[in-house]
Amino acid sequence: MGITQLPPPAAEWASPRAQAFITGGAYAVLFLLGLVEGVLGSFQYSRAVFGGVPLAAIGFALAIGITCGLAGWAMGTIVGALVPAIGWFLASFGLAMPVAGGSVIIANTTAGEWYLYAGAVCALLGVGSALATTGRSAARFRTVGGGGSRTSPSGPGPAHDRG
Repeated sequence: MGITQLPPPAAEWASPRAQAFITGGAYAVLFLLGLVEGVLGSFQYSRAVFGGVPLAAIGFALAIGITCGLAGWAMGTIVGALVPAIGWFLASFGLAMPVAGGSVIIANTTAGEWYLYAGAVCALLGVGSALATTGRSAARFRTVGGGGSRTSPSGPGPAHDRG
């Protein structure tokens, strides 16, 4: 009555090129997510203003902060948090620039200022929270895992456990 070993997860037998392609695709999707949040927010930031409080602008600002924090946590790197922030900054501040005809998308109103400034602060806070969580997980890995790879005979993982 032996114990049947399960096959390794797909990430262990995928080629390095396939892993790089998947990782690059994930970063591209995160960039597009930040870009879409910036475009949507730039056109909808003044939608809900109640009693002088721009709720939609604050909501869009919180959304990009949460997106950056979760993206950094999910990707396990600070770059994962920076990529949607860069997309948001390009879309939002690009649409805030005046065009030759003199019109702007994001007006110099209370809601517009809340959207741009609070969004920038929330994006930076999201990146900072990702920096804190990825820094802690990297330090925990160094102390617990010893830095060995999962497939090396000297490190923890399936190759080490077969002995």
